[in-house]
Amino acid sequence: MHPASPLRPAPQLSAAVWLASVAGFAILTAVCARIAIPMVPVPMTLQTWAVLLAGAATGPVRGVSAVALYLVAGLAGLPVLADGASGLAPFTGPTAGYLIAFLPAAGLAGWLCVKGRLARSPAAVGWMVALHLLILAVGGVWLALNIGAGPALEHGVLPFLPGAVLKSVLVVAAAYGLSRLKWFRRA
Repeated sequence: MHPASPLRPAPQLSAAVWLASVAGFAILTAVCARIAIPMVPVPMTLQTWAVLLAGAATGPVRGVSAVALYLVAGLAGLPVLADGASGLAPFTGPTAGYLIAFLPAAGLAGWLCVKGRLARSPAAVGWMVALHLLILAVGGVWLALNIGAGPALEHGVLPFLPGAVLKSVLVVAAAYGLSRLKWFRRA
């Protein structure tokens, strides 16, 4: 495997920088989970922005690692999930699908970034919208299994579409800005 492979940290990154970026994005995701518009059954938060930014700014491995750390912290009982939730209930309840989708979405955002698909362009925003739609689709299907298809679409997907577009623009802008910093080299 080539030393700069997207499957492991690039050689120019020290372990401390690699771990700090993973922890930093896990913390950012936890903070963004608290920035919410209360809605039932799914609160509107900035979590998806942080999840996609973790991958887009740092690459697939660090992005997925940051999201995994965030999810494990929530599962372990730290009140880091939306509405301060924690423990097993959020991972088995009506909104579990959204949490489950965070990992592949962060990984795909990182992969797209490493492959050069996220250069400053309208296509980059389109890719991020597609990843938001992935999260909404997985979350919506899981929610539908709990409350029915109509209510899931009405309360768990449609209200989030305008925000998904806005957050996608912000992911691309923030990832571009962060990419100019040396320690955000994507790997």
